[in-house]
Amino acid sequence: MSGRGGAQGGESLDLPGVDRESEAVYLAVLMAGRTPAREVAAKAGLDEATTLERLEGLRSAGLVTRLESADPEYSAVDPRFAVRALAERLSEQTLRLREAIPVLADHFDAAAASSADVPQSLFVTDPDAVAGWYARLQHQAEREFLAFDRPPYVAASFDPFESAVLARGVQWRAIYTVSSFDEGATWEEVGELAEQGEQARITDELPVKLVVVDGRVALVSLSLEPGRIVALVTHALPLVAALRTLFEYEWARAVPLAAAAPGRALPETTRRYPSTQSDAPSPEDLSILTLMAVGMKDDAIARRLGISVRTLRRRSQELMVALGASNRFQAGVESARRGWI
Repeated sequence: MSGRGGAQGGESLDLPGVDRESEAVYLAVLMAGRTPAREVAAKAGLDEATTLERLEGLRSAGLVTRLESADPEYSAVDPRFAVRALAERLSEQTLRLREAIPVLADHFDAAAASSADVPQSLFVTDPDAVAGWYARLQHQAEREFLAFDRPPYVAASFDPFESAVLARGVQWRAIYTVSSFDEGATWEEVGELAEQGEQARITDELPVKLVVVDGRVALVSLSLEPGRIVALVTHALPLVAALRTLFEYEWARAVPLAAAAPGRALPETTRRYPSTQSDAPSPEDLSILTLMAVGMKDDAIARRLGISVRTLRRRSQELMVALGASNRFQAGVESARRGWI
């Protein structure tokens, strides 16, 4: 095949489940470190469209990550974790994959000059390394994956490998902020993940970006300034426990994300408060109350629900009157008391 030998000099690893073009692309990224898609195409001897298709396939398999930039850049995830996870999903040829790991690890170490042996806590200041750690933690998750989703983003916000993690039976809970849907995720993407098992809530603000895996390792941002990447990876159990407590605190005060989706069915409690069906809030009213409660601005709520700002303000005023509330906070408290949100 024409794309086989360019950057790899004819080297073949015969990875099960990875076609020859994808393997050539993967080796090009693995040996180069963080690199633009066009350079990968040149090294693999493929056209750019084919290369992008193969890169996204590798990303879905959890082998590479995509960095946020105008010109898409890709980086390999440490093969000691990524390929091992792939091997476990391809049981028929597990032995061959495990034999390939040392070869791939040599390439990874030469390009990144990194080590799998880390201290209890490690500072990370490179966006490539932060994205790599995020992917690595997904591979390592066995029981539980907890996440704060908020800007600024390093890797592409919608990670297709989450589906594979959910399929393994890992409990995935994520808290999004209002700004998550302005700069990163989309309602449709999060809805798809919810159908696959993700439990999601939304809140007005989160203090940090955070991942806690199985109560034994955490990744937490130390800077929220766009363009300035400082994060901490820690295996220190007291600190991991404290960060998990922070997650549970924010989870308790956040609102289920499904409540913010228009067109949903009324929960049972809305048929009891008030007592007459004519007074019960509509699904759109419940969406307005939910989005108001998490601090979303009028223009964002109107855009989300497909109504004018003027109509939204009229409806929200009517809802506050019906609830006996003088402001949005009181409306949220009263809605929660009645079990509407």
